[in-house]
Amino acid sequence: MNIVYAVLVLGVVAVIFGIVLSVAAKVFEVEVDERLPKIQACLAGANCGGCGYPGCGGCAEAILAGKAPVNACAPAGAEGAARIAEIMGMEAPSGEKMVAHVICNGGEAAVKQFDYVGIQDCLAATKVAGAPLACAFGCLGYGSCVKACQFDAIHIGDKGVAEVDKEKCTDCGACREACPRKLIVEVPYKQKVFVNCANKEKGAAAMKVCANACIGCGLCEKTCKFDAIHVVNNVAVIDYSKCRNCTMCAKACPKNAIEPIPTAEEKEKFKAAQKALAEKKAKEAAEKKAAEEAAKAE
Repeated sequence: MNIVYAVLVLGVVAVIFGIVLSVAAKVFEVEVDERLPKIQACLAGANCGGCGYPGCGGCAEAILAGKAPVNACAPAGAEGAARIAEIMGMEAPSGEKMVAHVICNGGEAAVKQFDYVGIQDCLAATKVAGAPLACAFGCLGYGSCVKACQFDAIHIGDKGVAEVDKEKCTDCGACREACPRKLIVEVPYKQKVFVNCANKEKGAAAMKVCANACIGCGLCEKTCKFDAIHVVNNVAVIDYSKCRNCTMCAKACPKNAIEPIPTAEEKEKFKAAQKALAEKKAKEAAEKKAAEEAAKAE
């Protein structure tokens, strides 16, 4: 009988505790906005941290609270942002798709100070005697950005420089944060022309450390008809809002620092066209001067 009484007591206690916990759950229940799980379902689910919040859950909460925009999750893309905007009762944001791009074309063309055999990490490499590369602005090529990307969108290419697959890139920003030299920038998806150099040293100094360095000669600036490229701090910089992707600046660049790199044939055609244009202008100037002198003589 003692065993039966013990079981009955335990059963009664269990029922009482169950009732207490049930009442407590109702009393202390925290209401969750029904939009929260819907918003989270629209996110990429990668927990990449590119939005600046702790995972997709944190991003969803920030969007719901109005602390983050509906397009805070870059990997979710325009479609995800539009769905979130609909959930929030807002107008879907408009804007061009953006992707990451590495502004370096050095790699094998860059001068090495020594062979690095340590941890395959770019930040770690910079701690050793000022880094293996003589160029203080070049891509180190040890793949910190590759490890940071959760979308398989960036890899170290054959030349030893990180390259972005823009078809896979979600512009989450993880690779940009991982690069110790900040060589990965955000560019429009449709952009085709890039200055692949970040070296701010003067021409002679830049050439000593990399054969592909921009020397700040300004030929690209003089060639552009759309005022879309200028030499700033000894390196050419493109204004993507003005650039028409005509590639004339790339053909004018004597160091092949501007992508897409033209072929030798394209270079020759460009030089011939520039020479013909210069001769035409010189002829017109001479004719104008002759006409003015003739007018004075009369």
